[in-house]
Amino acid sequence: MSTSSAPSRVPGTDIELEIGGMSCASCANRIGRKLNKLEGVTATENYATEKARISAPAGYDAQALVAEVEKAGYTAALPGTGPEQQADAADRPDTELLALKHRLTGAAVLALPVIAMAMVPARQFTYWQWLSLAMAAPVILWAGWPFHRAAFTNLRHGTATMDTLVSMGTTAAFLWSLYALFLGTAGTPGMRHPFELSVAPTSGAGNLYLEVAAGVILFILAGRYFEKRSKRRAGAALRALLELGAKDVAVLREGVETRIPAGQLAAGDEFVVRPGEKIAPDGIVVSGRSAVDESMLTGESGPVEVEAGDAVTGATVNAGGRLVVRATRIGSDTQLARMARLVEDAQSGKAEVQRLADRISGVFVPVVIAVAVATLAAWLGAGFPVTAAFTAAVAVLIIACPCALGLATPTALLVGAGRGAQLGILIKGPVVLESTRKVDTIVLDKTGTVTTGKMALQGVHTAPGTGEARLLRLAGAVEDASEHPIAQAIAKGATERTGRLPVPGSFRNIGGRGVQGMVDGHLVLVGRESMLAEWSLAVPADLARAKAQAEAAGQTAVVVAWDGAVRGVLTVADAVKATSAEAVRQLKGLGLTPVLLTGDNQAAAAQVAAQVGIDQVIAEVLPQDKVDVVARLQKEGRTVAMVGDGVNDAAALARADLGLAMGTGTDAAIEAADLTLVRGDLRAAADAIRLARRTLGTIKANLFWAFAYNVAAIPLAAAGLLNPMLAGAAMPFSSAFVASNSPRLRSFKGQATTGQPSPATPRTPAPEPSIA
Repeated sequence: MSTSSAPSRVPGTDIELEIGGMSCASCANRIGRKLNKLEGVTATENYATEKARISAPAGYDAQALVAEVEKAGYTAALPGTGPEQQADAADRPDTELLALKHRLTGAAVLALPVIAMAMVPARQFTYWQWLSLAMAAPVILWAGWPFHRAAFTNLRHGTATMDTLVSMGTTAAFLWSLYALFLGTAGTPGMRHPFELSVAPTSGAGNLYLEVAAGVILFILAGRYFEKRSKRRAGAALRALLELGAKDVAVLREGVETRIPAGQLAAGDEFVVRPGEKIAPDGIVVSGRSAVDESMLTGESGPVEVEAGDAVTGATVNAGGRLVVRATRIGSDTQLARMARLVEDAQSGKAEVQRLADRISGVFVPVVIAVAVATLAAWLGAGFPVTAAFTAAVAVLIIACPCALGLATPTALLVGAGRGAQLGILIKGPVVLESTRKVDTIVLDKTGTVTTGKMALQGVHTAPGTGEARLLRLAGAVEDASEHPIAQAIAKGATERTGRLPVPGSFRNIGGRGVQGMVDGHLVLVGRESMLAEWSLAVPADLARAKAQAEAAGQTAVVVAWDGAVRGVLTVADAVKATSAEAVRQLKGLGLTPVLLTGDNQAAAAQVAAQVGIDQVIAEVLPQDKVDVVARLQKEGRTVAMVGDGVNDAAALARADLGLAMGTGTDAAIEAADLTLVRGDLRAAADAIRLARRTLGTIKANLFWAFAYNVAAIPLAAAGLLNPMLAGAAMPFSSAFVASNSPRLRSFKGQATTGQPSPATPRTPAPEPSIA
């Protein structure tokens, strides 16, 4: 049993345990029931993240909780609390997943020949049955050991799960095969196992069920492996967040810069951040002026100007000049670490989601066991031989063990995921599909989702007598020498409209206010109105109106002047994607209510919403507020989907009933989401929901038929009318249906196209100038 080396006494009331050994959702429920029986303890277990979160009285002995979990037959440990410990734990290899992979590989190598020999009489040579035993025994005993161990644990606690049925069915088939080989007639040299589907009473002394037992183990192991692998990715969102931080930092020690790992930085240390570098921890600017790109954390499309005395956040990028920063919050106290906890908390909110197979098996398993026991008793009570009675009971267990269940979800998910990948949609796992049918509200992040997420030149306003090309040429030349994102947007737009730009002379960057330089013999000034006021330059009334209109709409405007006069105003915007309006129309067509959610100001958000046809706007929200908004919508009874692309969206994506991440966004957002839209085309969100709903429908149909064939044959088995091969045939027959039903998903056609929106797409003309 795994225990923690952490202190036994944990201050506070919240304790988190990492749980090992769970095989299905009922295991998590059992652990929760055990913990909740303890006095003063309230526990919430999560099968997906393999954790339990416990509220207990202050000073509660955490090792008592660990011991209680271990009494139930599982492992428990206290995880590290800091981000470094969490990252290290997440990066350690998953021994359970590796062991499961080894068992699956071994089972496939050994079980497939056994199945082939039993099903194809032509492959049955003189002593084939003994070779089958030699190959099937390791599959049943070694590869199937997790099922047998779980069944024993269930027996100790008076419960039954799908593991119980798998273990009982395969063990009974194996033991009866041993009886038939050593005490019956199945071990006779030259024995044949004909493939025929007749029904007749039989003693069972010559019947082998080795292929059934080995096949069941193989198929169920395959399903468990894919499930475990998808669960392993649950912690990837946390790792992606933690990896955003700077890996090393140039700390100032006695005036000398020294490169050290970011984790060694202490509160109060001063460090240097050059243009293009990440700010390591949260801190206060000591000296320097620059523009900081906070879009990764806040969603703001434009950079934020900072100077001495301003607070800066770790993991943001210095886009301008050199900064000296004093560290104020490090380790688990930083904004980045707090957001990582938000993601983890949001993922814990999915504890109620259970696998469809587990819900069905909760009723199916005990009923089948009861039918098998009743069959045995009825045959013995009627005076039939023990061999005939046991044969009928074993047949009930074998025919009821739905090996197609191991294929039902993986095959549909594989085909659906493959088709989705062709359409630019990545489906993370089966459990994410359950809510797609009920989704009625879709929350859309603005920056990078509805918009491009990149600043671009939108409007050009010139003074009388000044040509647009000349204005762009002179202003673009000066801005091209600056590293500021707004300057680069102007320079790029100018280059696209006028061609190659000249190289300015006497260039000067006036920190936080603008730039100046000599171009074609003119001293050109580009920047804020306050900078031009120092040169006693006033903005003409018509340009002032254009500037005010842009700023009132949440846009960014810069003023251009030369030769002692203001010559024009340039507006820069985070442009709306050409396909966003059509995407919103398609989402409405699916019965969804779109909501625009952004950290930008209300005016900019309202303008974007009007362009794409969204009525409800929630603006000026912090990252933690985005989670609260999603939670509030859920409390109102809505089933919420969330589409985003930034780190600031990661927690909200995890909290939503269905999270969709733009593939052009950050790794943290992609890992926290349930679906990823590879192309960054919002129209793929509608396709993703349609495909997810259809895939879920296919999984449900597969699950139904995985049981249907078996359930229909149970009365025949109980009546003793099962030919040995009929029990084995029900397994591949139901599997064949599942395998043929899932490929129908390949016919799914997405409505997203690579071209422009259709002419029928309603669009509201953007006010001039159009920037965010």
